[in-house]
Amino acid sequence: MNKKLICRSVASALPFLMAGAAQASGFQLLEQNASGLGNSYAGSAAVSENASIIFFNPAGMTRLQKREVSLGGNYIKPSYKFSNDGTVNTPAPAGSDGADAGDPALVPNSYGSYGLTDNLYFGVGVSVPFGLKTEYSPDWAGRFQALSFDIKTLNINPSLAYKIGDRFSLGFGLNWQNMEAQYIRQAAVNNAVTQNTTISLNASSEAWGWNTGVLFKASDNMDIGLSYRSKVKHKLEGMLTSSNQLVSPDVMAEARITLPDTMILSVRQKLSDDWEMLGDISHTYWSRINTVPIVRTSGANEGTTAQTLDAHFRNTWRLALGATQTLDSAWKVKYGIAYDQSPVRSTEERLVSLPDNDRIWVSLGAQWKMDKSSTVDIGAAYLYLRETKIDNNQSTSGRGRVAGVYSGNVTIFGAQYSLAF
Repeated sequence: MNKKLICRSVASALPFLMAGAAQASGFQLLEQNASGLGNSYAGSAAVSENASIIFFNPAGMTRLQKREVSLGGNYIKPSYKFSNDGTVNTPAPAGSDGADAGDPALVPNSYGSYGLTDNLYFGVGVSVPFGLKTEYSPDWAGRFQALSFDIKTLNINPSLAYKIGDRFSLGFGLNWQNMEAQYIRQAAVNNAVTQNTTISLNASSEAWGWNTGVLFKASDNMDIGLSYRSKVKHKLEGMLTSSNQLVSPDVMAEARITLPDTMILSVRQKLSDDWEMLGDISHTYWSRINTVPIVRTSGANEGTTAQTLDAHFRNTWRLALGATQTLDSAWKVKYGIAYDQSPVRSTEERLVSLPDNDRIWVSLGAQWKMDKSSTVDIGAAYLYLRETKIDNNQSTSGRGRVAGVYSGNVTIFGAQYSLAF
């Protein structure tokens, strides 16, 4: 069986791994383990607690034991509630507020690492780096811009790490990524026929990326990690379908999107036998997503653009600070806070499919070392989003003007089991 067929088989066998639920800024998912959740993922590229370091900084595998596995998941419950204030769909009715557009999801992860020699390590991670789902009631005010928007990813990440001396390690990984997207909306405000016609895009893509990192032991009490995950260029291909073939016949379609690259600088500082401080600063290149044309690739209008999604994203920063308190040989308590900047530039450019805004993380976690080999982590976080205004006018394209305010928040619960042997 060739590698591509193996990857396809994994993707089809584990669809739940690609659950969509945005909670980091944009539709990036930071929840690649539960062990970092309690610290708001501060120190993510510098803390080698278990094999999940493969995602954040593969160089950290050199700090693990000979063989380690880690399995976990995060339950994410976002809430996006819209209040109408000026939406215009003339001649169609304005519509309702759409209920809560946030959709809960379970985001699992799994990792394994193995020491080939004292200095060379190999590992594999399976994770979900991006995801998003917003879904409104059928009669909501912005139904001509979006009724449902769902992005799912699955990422398989084989990695190598090499230790140079006692203080310096390098890591590198490849990333095979599967992406699925579904976008549903009502056709147009123009007349009764188009107002009751549903347009759906279902498309998927496979693509490759890479990640790398370094880990430096600055002193006996300080670790510094620097990591980079590359952009991934996807060419989504699928079907553009309609509930009314006279309004819009079913055709093949494609959309090209580049998922952004991220750089992380992390510090872990041991203050005493009982306390350590963690810091993180990361930069995500969201400006790689500007406009996303949906292009027909079959039918009488082959080669024409059915619709363009105007995101016009900006690059973002994330700052996190955390602390870990050791209570005894079995228990640790974790604390964290973070500021996460949104890639949305303005009220006018905010999309109803991504009612995103800057957010503050507050988190708490605990770690229980069951025995010499087994560790359990649990964590919880609450993400506060400030009031989010929208005034997206697509009237010239027949999709109306959506104006109003979103109130939003996200709650996350995570658990992780790690085994070293």
